[in-house]
Amino acid sequence: MSKKSPQLLAALQNGLIASCQPVDDGPMDNPNIVAAMAQACVIGGAKGIRIEGVANLKATRPVVDVPIIGIVKRDLPDSPVRITPFLQDIDDLAEAGADIIAVDGTFRPRPVEIEMALKRIHERGCLAMADCSNLEEGRYCHQLGFDIVGSTMSGYTSGEVPDDPDYQLVRDLKALRANVMAEGRYNSPELAQQAIRCGADFVTVGSALTRLEHIVSWFATAIESAQQGGK
Repeated sequence: MSKKSPQLLAALQNGLIASCQPVDDGPMDNPNIVAAMAQACVIGGAKGIRIEGVANLKATRPVVDVPIIGIVKRDLPDSPVRITPFLQDIDDLAEAGADIIAVDGTFRPRPVEIEMALKRIHERGCLAMADCSNLEEGRYCHQLGFDIVGSTMSGYTSGEVPDDPDYQLVRDLKALRANVMAEGRYNSPELAQQAIRCGADFVTVGSALTRLEHIVSWFATAIESAQQGGK
């Protein structure tokens, strides 16, 4: 665990982490816009920011003073793992100013073993977060020494994505005495609030805050449904 872990974790405690990840190749997919999103989120009360991509992180780091979780997403031909798959990604995120670096914490085939990723993150002086999909993965990552264990990947590794957040996973991870990040489908203040009541230490919200295309589509679909006599 990094020497700065207690201070960083205390700064985030019971807080909202805003994931400022615009739709890929959309009109808001620009480092300056991402940095502006992050600033607006901090003004609104976010205690931390989650940023994808080194260029976006470099643009955001100088304009916010809250902890930043950094990730790099890649589409690999030989692995389903997308979140910070390589050691070089960890190095690049650390150099760009990430305080916390998140990696895929699932048991799926990967280019770099979880243990190696954890070691490199801590060597770079950053806190390590594991994005997990189930309790077994979360337990393993917590025992390895990850500073934060998240429910990020729950519902996204196979089959149809559920509508609701995985509150049970949050409860189970907290029973391990881990620092728990609730993440994944927390699309309203009420859902995020419930995550804290279930034991989460922090809650990450993404689409409902920073993916304008998604937010508008929710309203547009609801209005269209009402026009057609739906509920």
